[in-house]
Amino acid sequence: MELVIISNNNMEVLKHIKSSFLIALVIVIIVSCKENDSTKNIESSKLEHPSLILTQQGVKEIRANLGSLPIFDESLAETKVEIDAEIENGIEVPIPKDYSGGYTHERHKKNFLMMQKAGVLYQILDDETYAKYVKDMLFEYAKIYPTLPVHPKPRSYARGKLFWQCLNDANWLVYTSQAYDCIYDFLAEAERNTLEKDLFKPFADFISKENPKFFNRVHNHSTWGNAAVGMMALAMDDDSLLQRALYGYKEAKIDPNLKDDDGGYINRDGKMGFLANLYEPFSPDGYFTEGPYYQRYASYPFLIFAQALQNKKPELKVFQYKDSVLLKSVTALINLSDANGEFFLLNDAQKGMSYYSRSLVSAVDIGYHFGGNNSELLSIAEKQGKVTLDDAGLAVALGIKEGKLQPFNKKSIELSDGPNGDQGAVGIVRSGDLELVYKYTAHGLSHGHFDKLSYALFDEGDEVVQDYGLARFVNIEQKGGGNYLKENKTWAKQTIAHNTLVQNETSHFKGKYDIGSKYHSEKYIFRAENISLQVASAKENNAYPSTQLHRTIATIKDEDYNNPYVLDIMRATSETSNQYDLPFYYIGQIMQTNFEYSKLDVPEVLGKNHGYQHLYKEASAIADGNNVKLNWLLNNKFYSYTAVTSKGDEIIFGRIGANDPEFNLRNEPTLILRKKDNKDALFVSTVESHGTYSPVSESAVNAYSNIKNILVVHNSTEYTGVEIEMNDGKQNLFIISNENANTDKEHNLTVENENHQWKGPCTLINLK
Repeated sequence: MELVIISNNNMEVLKHIKSSFLIALVIVIIVSCKENDSTKNIESSKLEHPSLILTQQGVKEIRANLGSLPIFDESLAETKVEIDAEIENGIEVPIPKDYSGGYTHERHKKNFLMMQKAGVLYQILDDETYAKYVKDMLFEYAKIYPTLPVHPKPRSYARGKLFWQCLNDANWLVYTSQAYDCIYDFLAEAERNTLEKDLFKPFADFISKENPKFFNRVHNHSTWGNAAVGMMALAMDDDSLLQRALYGYKEAKIDPNLKDDDGGYINRDGKMGFLANLYEPFSPDGYFTEGPYYQRYASYPFLIFAQALQNKKPELKVFQYKDSVLLKSVTALINLSDANGEFFLLNDAQKGMSYYSRSLVSAVDIGYHFGGNNSELLSIAEKQGKVTLDDAGLAVALGIKEGKLQPFNKKSIELSDGPNGDQGAVGIVRSGDLELVYKYTAHGLSHGHFDKLSYALFDEGDEVVQDYGLARFVNIEQKGGGNYLKENKTWAKQTIAHNTLVQNETSHFKGKYDIGSKYHSEKYIFRAENISLQVASAKENNAYPSTQLHRTIATIKDEDYNNPYVLDIMRATSETSNQYDLPFYYIGQIMQTNFEYSKLDVPEVLGKNHGYQHLYKEASAIADGNNVKLNWLLNNKFYSYTAVTSKGDEIIFGRIGANDPEFNLRNEPTLILRKKDNKDALFVSTVESHGTYSPVSESAVNAYSNIKNILVVHNSTEYTGVEIEMNDGKQNLFIISNENANTDKEHNLTVENENHQWKGPCTLINLK
């Protein structure tokens, strides 16, 4: 059943009217408006601005607290300096012509940001200079918009008018709606009518009616579109337009065979609009299926529109929707960041994006204000060093001033994927300074990568074992207009670009979105209650026909050693013989190996497609059946990778960058273990941080691995056992039940004539 939107809050109007004559007049207006629900009640709404992000009560409280809230006052002063400079420079509204990073693109982007900030300054400082700046800017847009064609750059599946894609047009409207709300009462009625008739309504219709392929999807693009139309609908008090934002443009005629070039999909089952986008991509834990990079991007329209709905339509209870999933998403996103606040690289993601971005400043403030004043969020806000200039930002500033701040304690956590939480998960294991992120999710819509059961490792915020991320230089015009490069599909999305298993040099699901989007990995174990042994384990049954992948990753923390280490067990079982490759993307300078290798005078291209065409083979060796060890240095820390091999396994030193004529890829190294002609394959390795180097004293401490040897002592359908021997003679035995994850199950296994008993799916036994 759809939610009913009440067009006019009659009681709020009457509360402000004292004359019986005016009451009668207002009642006439209300009755008139009810005959046409989309008609805006100008007289009543005049009393309701600002009401989206800033409210009238919020403005009063902000003004009353100015000068007493350092973080708010500093944010306000910084914004004032920025906007004053823009006003001094004058207004420019150029005819659109550029891709991302180009001048006209960046100018229009800056314009909507400046208008939003100027509108806020007008309300807080009560200085009409800022309202006039917004008004003049809006009328410049109103002059050109009615005659603007679609953008001349043809790359997007849904071209905008101000920008090369509708997505950025939606950005413009989300921010501009806030500016319009702030200066609404500054404008004359005729001026508002002109702006709405010539600019805002045609703009909203263009995004929705004329681009249903963009508007009626489940994707972050549509979230921006829905929020854009909905925010402007609230600013104009246009409830029919608001219905369109919440539930999609249902009159859209869409070719059922139509696909967009971004790999997303269009809803044809009635599930579209903002509420569908709120339900489908989020798991009950608040994880966004596209990954944290795009969750960060989408968090702004999700939360800013929800804030506006809460302020103007509280009866919708949007922050309670799906068990308060939007509020959960804020803390989930923070948990998806490393020690430096940078987001883990799941799916398409640019390195370095963090919770210091403006969208996360807004998310944290809204999460605190509407989420029961979670004091841990205040510590993130303090690190961000700024707040939004609105009711939510005021709440955060007051919370910090009143000493309510508590540290945000990032712990090991498993975040489920899928609308019902049953489409795999992301496991984040934190042990000492190490943070390991393990991906066993659904595909992630159009931004997903073909990397089931992949992982990355961080040490004090430094990426040690990396995920490549995306192949794009965002908003850098020189590189493909700032857009996705072709190498994003040919390299970054392919399985070989990640730390996971590749069968027969072919990506998971053949590298095809239509196949990959049907499946998800299966959670098996996530245990983090014991800091000495934390385990994440998952299975993938569909990446390759007739092949099951099962990967278990554990962190082991022993008080006898300074740092924990990682144990990685990857099992492949198949009905056919295959070649299996397991790449390991370490970052840093090789110090030493314990095996002899042959370095090629001229590097060879490793393969022909599925990403292999972008890898050089620089050196190789044939394993003798003993452990192989790679020791490297990164940021003055020593790391070692130790791996079990079988006799005849190939060890390949590779480097990214082949078939890359425009130097779009980073030339980074990998080590690949290759097993040929095997039905079943078992890859076991450890990664450890064990020493440091001081360039000042020129001394190396604990430069060598603590691990002497790792040995597979048992491997069957039911169990896998790995023995880890340290240099000091200490021995540990890790055993996992491969078929039974029941925490109450009693197990009994004899290994090397010694019987071991334990309860639960896995155990770590100290042998000496």
